[in-house]
Amino acid sequence: MNKLFTITMLLCSILASAATNNFNLKSPDGKLSVDISTNQSVTYTVSLDGKTVIAPSIASLQLVDGTEIGVNPRVSGVKRSSGDTMIDSPFYRAAQIRDNYNQLTFNIAKNWAIEFRAYNDGVAYRFVYAGKTPQTIKNETYKVNFPGDETFANVPYVRPRSKSTDTFETQFFNSFENIYTTKPLKELDRSRLIFLPAVFEPTDGVKVTLTETGLLNYPGLFINADGDNSLQGVFAPLPQSVEQGGHHQLQLIVKNRHDYIAQIDGARPLPWRVAIVTDNDADLAMSNLTYLLAEPSRVADISWIKPGKVAWDWWNNWNLDGVDFKTGVNNDTYKAYIDFASDYGIEYVILDEGWAVNNKADLMQVVPEIDLQMLVDYGKKKNVGIILWAGYYAFDRDMENVCRHYADMGVKGFKVDFMDRDDQIVTDFNCRAAETAARYNLILDLHGTSKPAGLNRTYPNVLNFEGVNGLEQMKWSRDTLDQVLYDVMIPFARQVAGPMDYTQGAMRNASKGNYYPCNSEPMSQGTRCRQLALYVIFDSPFNMLCDTPSAYRREPESTEFIAEIPTVWDVTRVLDAKMGEYIVTARRSGNTWYIGGITDRSARDIEVDLSFIGKPQAEMSLFVDGANAHRIGRDYKKTVSNVDTTKPLKLHLAPGGGFAAKVK
Repeated sequence: MNKLFTITMLLCSILASAATNNFNLKSPDGKLSVDISTNQSVTYTVSLDGKTVIAPSIASLQLVDGTEIGVNPRVSGVKRSSGDTMIDSPFYRAAQIRDNYNQLTFNIAKNWAIEFRAYNDGVAYRFVYAGKTPQTIKNETYKVNFPGDETFANVPYVRPRSKSTDTFETQFFNSFENIYTTKPLKELDRSRLIFLPAVFEPTDGVKVTLTETGLLNYPGLFINADGDNSLQGVFAPLPQSVEQGGHHQLQLIVKNRHDYIAQIDGARPLPWRVAIVTDNDADLAMSNLTYLLAEPSRVADISWIKPGKVAWDWWNNWNLDGVDFKTGVNNDTYKAYIDFASDYGIEYVILDEGWAVNNKADLMQVVPEIDLQMLVDYGKKKNVGIILWAGYYAFDRDMENVCRHYADMGVKGFKVDFMDRDDQIVTDFNCRAAETAARYNLILDLHGTSKPAGLNRTYPNVLNFEGVNGLEQMKWSRDTLDQVLYDVMIPFARQVAGPMDYTQGAMRNASKGNYYPCNSEPMSQGTRCRQLALYVIFDSPFNMLCDTPSAYRREPESTEFIAEIPTVWDVTRVLDAKMGEYIVTARRSGNTWYIGGITDRSARDIEVDLSFIGKPQAEMSLFVDGANAHRIGRDYKKTVSNVDTTKPLKLHLAPGGGFAAKVK
């Protein structure tokens, strides 16, 4: 009897122990559920309204000393917590956003924990190191499994730089620009890397967007198809040696790498692994998770940071007509750009590549055709700030001196380009560049880089990021590139990571069949109204006007609309959307609403619910596709009228078209 009692108690003890290794975490609204196991490994399963959308998936770390964090975890403590606050979000799509979540934290090894958070629109986890001893991370296991093998994928592959991309090493060096491949996950190319964000559809109507945030001094995450229903994470190992090379000797080319991905000096969190989970495409486009999960601002005083629009030279090839001087990288050309910016209240003019001597990687060597101090002073008189383009290596090698020198001159910031990697060296560079620039009251546009991943919250002086297949591609891409389709994909994918240096604003607009690449006088695909709408739909606190001042002066109605539109907002709402087909977005700044909508290659009749405006009558300036916009992309019609906001606004969008409205 005593023996039976002992065995029974032992079994009960084992069962009780096993039970405590399984935990459930729910979103504040209860619709999302995360089941977490800490048995043989840390695994998690995600369900939406009781339906599994992420099957059991693995999270672990491997250290170089052989320790595996998350494998056979020894849980020494579990803590539940929650948060529900409004946070300030300057230079973003809204002045404040709600941070509402539930959290589970597990101590799983000495000095190591893993945190899980559940929001109403997604889940995230990260590893946290609490020790003082430096650690070397050999690899991180990021394994995402989907239920069944019918998951659909919308992914941006790394664009190959050559015909041979048979190794991941050749793909780590890339510009993070590509269109989306849409096909079943099981048909994805397993030899190619995918950069984030990427969108998956595990069940009808549900989308899971995978990305990361809080990426500070740690390699960025790629993913790779690893089975019919599985993805694995891939990280570029830490470079061991690099050499100067690449575009105009402005890049650092990796020659060899260590056999580990990262080194950390002491206590710190690693990046959040994020899965945005929604059954409504408009909610997906409105997700703020990458901002909410990022580290709060390290810049105490942000009063000097001024977002705004930028008159840009490079896309339009420094073209001006009707002037009595030869245009190019010279003082007369930039004075004309400054005059244009001043006339329309545009905050900045950028001097893109060419103002510094080529192939020297030395930003202190200015070409003789440019008098920078004169241009800065001329711009100051006209209330226009000057931004300078800088190659990655040129900026990195002399960062402190460059920032000090040009800040003293009166330059307002830098557009830094051609990093083209996101291993730990480059993500550390991004942080150092942001911190150094902030000390000299300089804003940054990180071009030639990967997705934002939260850096814009941690360093608010970093206003914009590329990592997008933007309008620059129209200078050289053949008509097989469908930029119109891409435009209705990125609000649900790339843009959920943060702002985009897409550089819209083309005045030459080509309907289907009329587009061709032209480097010196480029055009956009789609209609004029589409270009106007993109200023509403795309997040871009530091927003380029890509076309030539001469083209804008010939189009005063379009130019005035662009010039007046804000680049940061009090409120943003996605009114209606379907990924890959259309999107309608409304944004408010002060007492003025802007509304923009775009469609794919299909003509579309839409109804816009205006009840959000809150008053029964309002004055609306409306740009709509003209009757012949399907043939002549620049064709549009502008009306100004009082509208009844209690009734839907009925509009017709041409193929590749759009609309834009300003409502007072």
